[in-house]
Amino acid sequence: MYDTDWGHHSFFGMGLGGSVFMVLFWVLLLVALVALLRWALSANARGDTPNARRRALEILEERYARGEIDDEEYQNKRRNLD
Repeated sequence: MYDTDWGHHSFFGMGLGGSVFMVLFWVLLLVALVALLRWALSANARGDTPNARRRALEILEERYARGEIDDEEYQNKRRNLD
């Protein structure tokens, strides 16, 4: 019913090449997931999200509207946010 002769087959009958590529696939998948998770967490920690940028621009506009900053400072800070 099941081939239990492990001498002729390695890693469930895929051969040595299949075993190497399967391990390589899982390692690359794991590395990609870790990299994606680290990128997502670092972007969130920096506040580098669309909502954070939009909120920073709103605060800048409010400060300019209240007269707390002049036109030159407003333009400089707006360029920095973009």
